[in-house]
Amino acid sequence: MANIKELSVEDKLRALYDLQLIDSRIDEIRNVRGELPLEVEDLEDEVAGLSTRLEKLKTDLESIEEQIKEKKSAIEDHKAAIKKYTEQQKNVRNNREFNSLTKEVEFQELEIQLAEKHIKEMKASIEHKKETIAQSSERLDAKSSHLNHKKSELDAIMAETQKEETFLSEKSVEYQAMIEDRLLAAYTRIRTSVRNGLAVVSIERGASAGSFFTIPPQTQMEIAARKKIITDEHSGRILVDSVLAEEEREKMEQLFSKI
Repeated sequence: MANIKELSVEDKLRALYDLQLIDSRIDEIRNVRGELPLEVEDLEDEVAGLSTRLEKLKTDLESIEEQIKEKKSAIEDHKAAIKKYTEQQKNVRNNREFNSLTKEVEFQELEIQLAEKHIKEMKASIEHKKETIAQSSERLDAKSSHLNHKKSELDAIMAETQKEETFLSEKSVEYQAMIEDRLLAAYTRIRTSVRNGLAVVSIERGASAGSFFTIPPQTQMEIAARKKIITDEHSGRILVDSVLAEEEREKMEQLFSKI
């Protein structure tokens, strides 16, 4: 391979335009995927969030059911205590002992009422949580199904394009190595600043393909001479003549057809 310093201006222009054609082809492949990778990522996050919420709801439900069991057990204890105190009332020696036992019975009865109230509230909470769990499960199923569909869609596109993209990415690196740092930095800067990623464009019908502003005839002649790097004063893009562009397009099409 020739040393970068030994490349003529024409060779530099050809290398730059070739790199542009390769990178534009990579852009096209990635545009086919579009927002799919981000959509899949967002859906994965949403499914994970719904799964976590569903697990928490189920854990809460189990906890409430356990609390109801404890309350029912406590009620049985209170009933046993009432029975015990009532039996003890039959053997009291004075009114003070009888009244004391009566208060104990009343206290146990209040505890039973309170426990039954809590059980009623918790049962209502269970019904609400069961409804929420059903809705969340339905939503999770729908999101999971949508995620699987999108993943299949992305996998199919990746299967079709991965080989080509890998090949082109390697070629992009290869062609970048042929271009001097200053030019490559300018190319990268222009590419990232324009919407369509075109940093090197040809002259088509007397105008820059990037900005469509007419190029003066004298400048067109200088571009066609390929003796210096010329940029479009309106867009900053590097300009090449249409003949060079057509030659490089044909060359690159042969390269792309080998993939």
